[in-house]
Amino acid sequence: MTDPTGPASGETASPGPVYPADFADPHVLREGSTYYAYATNVGDSNVQVISSPDLRTWTSLGDALPQLPPWAEARFTWAPEVCAYQGNYLLYYTVREPSSGRQAISVATADRPEGPFVDRSATPLVCQLDRGGSIDPSPFVEGDDLYLLWKSDDNAFDKPSSLWGQRVTSGGLALVGRPTWLLSHDRPWERPLIEAPAMVRSGDTYFLFYSANWWESPNYAIGYATGSGPLGPFDKVTRDGPWVSSRGRAAGTGGQAFFTDSEGDLRMAYHAWHHDRVGYPNGGARSLWVGRVRFVDGAPVLLD
Repeated sequence: MTDPTGPASGETASPGPVYPADFADPHVLREGSTYYAYATNVGDSNVQVISSPDLRTWTSLGDALPQLPPWAEARFTWAPEVCAYQGNYLLYYTVREPSSGRQAISVATADRPEGPFVDRSATPLVCQLDRGGSIDPSPFVEGDDLYLLWKSDDNAFDKPSSLWGQRVTSGGLALVGRPTWLLSHDRPWERPLIEAPAMVRSGDTYFLFYSANWWESPNYAIGYATGSGPLGPFDKVTRDGPWVSSRGRAAGTGGQAFFTDSEGDLRMAYHAWHHDRVGYPNGGARSLWVGRVRFVDGAPVLLD
């Protein structure tokens, strides 16, 4: 496993968070010269949204999803991701389904990236109750095709958690066919779970990134697998240790999401604890960090 006190091979130490407040499970969307970042709920806000012209100075825009659908329970709204698709903005997010007490995935729409997003659903989009629920949705757009990736919460039943993918239709509001299993946690460094799928294509290779280990610890880290298509099959590359783990002042790196900046460079947004305040009971916060990613000899490298 990578040394949790320093950068992994090929990395440089991260300089610090770009937004030091609690901003877990971040996702960044660029529209023109403006960046919009979304994160898990805090306080009475369902989906945090902030904006920036430069990825350094940020302005809070309030709650991107001020009203949950009638079937959903408040204060359990996690891991939002937004994509532009067929003239709309789609917000996929995790929310509590109260009759089962499990997390599920839903989708809301808006005509602006900052919202307000509206969820008109009568039931969840994804809710694998036989697998402990479903969390961490991540859309992947390729041309006219849209895919949704997510995690089944099998670890709630002390079973290996898994990542899934499925094509989306009806403007992003419905699923096509049956879900495809992508990965499960099966390596010692990943225990007790994998989650937070995120996909990037480089050339003809699809990179499926994921977070693993326990989220409220310095051992939480990022791995990846490669495949020939958005639904795999995938082969794990990070079998013996993570791709990115705790580095410099960033402890428990994870919740990664990828975007292209205004210069055309690939960036990764992720959250991390400050190295001496890991966990909410210790006064910690999962702050927003952003690094630049390059592919070197076919492998991703986090540069800053």
